[in-house]
Amino acid sequence: MKGIILAAGKGTRLKPLTDLFPKCLLPVYDEPMICYPLEKLIEAGINEVLVIVRPEEEYLFRKALDNNYRNVKITYAYQYKQKGTADAINIARKYAGNDNVALIFGDNIFDNSIKSSVENFKEGAHLFLRSVQDPERYGIAEIDGEKIKSIEEKPKSPKTNYAVIGCYLYDNTVFEHVKTLKPSSRGELEITDLNNIYAKNNQATYTILNNFWIDAGTVDALVTANLWMKNKTKYPGK
Repeated sequence: MKGIILAAGKGTRLKPLTDLFPKCLLPVYDEPMICYPLEKLIEAGINEVLVIVRPEEEYLFRKALDNNYRNVKITYAYQYKQKGTADAINIARKYAGNDNVALIFGDNIFDNSIKSSVENFKEGAHLFLRSVQDPERYGIAEIDGEKIKSIEEKPKSPKTNYAVIGCYLYDNTVFEHVKTLKPSSRGELEITDLNNIYAKNNQATYTILNNFWIDAGTVDALVTANLWMKNKTKYPGK
């Protein structure tokens, strides 16, 4: 399995900080933000990782990562325009070859290990869920036994409180599924649409994370992530 980290976002919710640095290179305590998802992949036994960045920012990511992770083969690819997460997956097609992939957002920080899920993964899609207090803000999974039945984006009447976080395992058919997607109303290829293909085919399984998780894409979330990393406190939303 190969890893993919998405780090090409503009970080508009973190301006003016992201006028100076890419969002995923902002500090979370004593490391750049991207180091935490990268270390989750490494912990899971993945030693080939593609980092998708904006072309003008590649040199900054290289300065942060290349000399500090010499035992990992880190490759870079460009997302020139913000066409959605599923579009970014398509960028990784040549890199992945015939391998399955572990996809993780560069601003997702969580405590649980994904190692056992990676080791046991064979086919379909495996998504990571986290219970949240405000499910109307997330993509929410409806589960049925060991499978995900459907995912609804920012539902007004959520069927569960299990949010789909920014970490996914996909088999190699993901690249064919991406080809079938159509842009959403905001002009992007949505990862929820991709995941629902697997769900409708009864091929989407899941793991529920119980420890700290945060999308560090806002100022308040960035502060929370820094304080948690410093003090190792439990996520207030648990």
